[in-house]
Amino acid sequence: MALLEARDLTIRFGGVLAIDSIGFDVEAGQIFGVIGPNGAGKTTLLNAISSVYKLDAGHIRFEDRDVTNMASHRLSRLGVARTFQIVQPFNHMTVRENVAVGAMYGHARLRQRGEYFDAADEALLRTGLLAKAGFLPPHLTLSDRKRLEVARALAMKPRLLLLDEVMAGLNLTEIERTIELVREINAAGITVIVIEHVMKAVLALCDRAMVLNFGRKLTEGKPLDVVNEPAVVEAYLGSRFAKSHAGSAA
Repeated sequence: MALLEARDLTIRFGGVLAIDSIGFDVEAGQIFGVIGPNGAGKTTLLNAISSVYKLDAGHIRFEDRDVTNMASHRLSRLGVARTFQIVQPFNHMTVRENVAVGAMYGHARLRQRGEYFDAADEALLRTGLLAKAGFLPPHLTLSDRKRLEVARALAMKPRLLLLDEVMAGLNLTEIERTIELVREINAAGITVIVIEHVMKAVLALCDRAMVLNFGRKLTEGKPLDVVNEPAVVEAYLGSRFAKSHAGSAA
């Protein structure tokens, strides 16, 4: 049984069909990639899964429970957490306090202030930020602010983690470190859905990948198979990328 089942997900913004009857399953323990050009509907899809946006049609099941249009705070306490593409921490609060907010908001079993900070410290240790727990977010690098966003989500103790372009803007060394972090998170038993334009990361991490274009599902499959499909090359990757990875797919 899939951990997450999505069927015919549809969202409209006025006359614009942002996502159009998208369906897919994510198995427990997988890293599931969502790729596509800008404006394809990737973040809108994550917003639908996490109930930031309400569906106009379709339904979502998590652990065989209907969670369609469930309030975001209730969904987080069932075990679904996410990061946001644009990192917006509370700049007047320390790194540790920012992560504790995640535990306070989204952890189903914690009730005491000390428990929130214990959960924050555990998440900061996992993401390599514990030494900077007392920093204010404006004093962090972009890479560390991205890790802060991940730590805040991990403090919720999710079973499903939604990552929205956590590698955007990072250099090659930082991307490698983030790839390793995502692997470690997944190895700890957390299922991951990742939106990413860094194809190196998609190919290195994902068990399966789904491609969106103009709000529709273009294809889904193993990443190396997906990136060599002619429709994906035409819509998103370009022939140069496909040729450079053709040998890897053989």
